[in-house]
Amino acid sequence: MSHDFAAQRAETQAVYTDLQDQHGLPDEADVDYFLVPDTADSDWRPLADALSREGYDCQWDEKEGYLTATLPDQIVSADGIWIGEEVATRLALEHGFHPDGWGLMG
Repeated sequence: MSHDFAAQRAETQAVYTDLQDQHGLPDEADVDYFLVPDTADSDWRPLADALSREGYDCQWDEKEGYLTATLPDQIVSADGIWIGEEVATRLALEHGFHPDGWGLMG
């Protein structure tokens, strides 16, 4: 199965625009990318290691079963969020995970 990066990017831009229009967004924030295992056997550790080498801080949520990959202190823009999301998604797909959205912290 191939991943539709164009559709993912369009969704990211639409969500960014909606959030900016409805609530306003900060100029800078930590950007979290949520990555979900494809199977119960998917090991999050190799993915976290690969993401860490790219500058992401990673945290496994044992209870919810997903990996949060955070890029700290990012300039918040649709393109900026997408760049981080695309890198995280490509690595996730290589390691048996798929993207499940993004969020902003402080």
